[in-house]
Amino acid sequence: MSADADAPITQDVVTIPRALPEGPINLVGLTRAQLREVLVASGTPERQANMRVGQIWQWIYHWGVRDFDAMTNLAKSYRTQLAENFVIELPRVVSRQVSADGTRKYLVRIAGGHEVETVYIPEEGRGTLCISSQVGCTLTCSFCHTGTQKLVRNLTAAEIVGQVMVARDDLGEWPVPGRPKDETRLLSNIVLMGMGEPLYNFDNVRDAMKVVMDGEGIALSRRRITLSTSGVVPQIARAAEEIGCMLAVSFHATTNEVRDRLVPINRRWNIEELLDALRAYPRLSNSERITFEYVMLDGVNDSDEDARRLIRLIAGIPAKINLIPFNEWPGAPYRRSPEKRIRAFADIIYKAGYASPIRTPRGEDIMAACGQLKSATERARKSRREIEAEAGVTGLTSR
Repeated sequence: MSADADAPITQDVVTIPRALPEGPINLVGLTRAQLREVLVASGTPERQANMRVGQIWQWIYHWGVRDFDAMTNLAKSYRTQLAENFVIELPRVVSRQVSADGTRKYLVRIAGGHEVETVYIPEEGRGTLCISSQVGCTLTCSFCHTGTQKLVRNLTAAEIVGQVMVARDDLGEWPVPGRPKDETRLLSNIVLMGMGEPLYNFDNVRDAMKVVMDGEGIALSRRRITLSTSGVVPQIARAAEEIGCMLAVSFHATTNEVRDRLVPINRRWNIEELLDALRAYPRLSNSERITFEYVMLDGVNDSDEDARRLIRLIAGIPAKINLIPFNEWPGAPYRRSPEKRIRAFADIIYKAGYASPIRTPRGEDIMAACGQLKSATERARKSRREIEAEAGVTGLTSR
């Protein structure tokens, strides 16, 4: 899909099914209702189905079990039946990199041989996992490395949930039967801020988050999950009603002229339309605040007037502004705003009564920082001039 004014509201992007027409079905990523349906279809008696769903669900998502034989509260004959019809499969980790600051980046391979990146960011008393929702991206935001990789397909719910499970594997966070319960959460938060636009893969993202939020499994609160969108306006209300997680918006500019260049989806739904949808979101989802993500680009969107205009634009929206120092990547057509300029911008916002944290770049040494993710197999080295020409941003990089 192109991001021009004639683009459709949603993408018709093929999503690889959970199973091939012949062969076992992967149980990962199925909602409770879907799990019940496939169990009954494979021979589980209707009267037992709800109980079996609860048992299998807990084994997969609470204990992290992948082998049906380990599900010891199920009869051996039933375990054999499950193994004949189903699998419990996750994306395969191709590489794992650890930054000097402790950030971990996983390159995982999914069906069709495609690859996506997932990033775990450890913090004091918590840990955030940044997960991907698509292979590549269609939005071509000119400051984002992921946007230089063409969209291949949507991820399935299994592939989205699988990223969470892969990280928990690596962190050793699954409980062990018989050992004292440990309430420490190494993976305490999820942000849908990796590769892709989550609202262009709505059904799979919604189903995956239902699995992750379920209290008898991974059990993350909806307030610990943040979905980041570039501004797919028609889907914002639906996200509030059907997912109800926290919302972040890739805003990045205070005029339509600049945002058209930085975030081309703005040509379809401009700043005014986006803000109208956001004003309804806290009421619809009962969320506390919307996070406005704002990447700081030297000489492009970082003036005092931009800061004051941003304050006027978001008036009446419960909000915080997350200022993101631009994370450079090979051939990037922008430069990071100087630290002094970022702090001056933040000070204007703070004095207007809004939280304005400056995000500390994490994982830059392994290309894991915000806006740097891209499948390793797709990292084509292009010149700055080529990237500027593709993004239509020539002339924006100088003061």
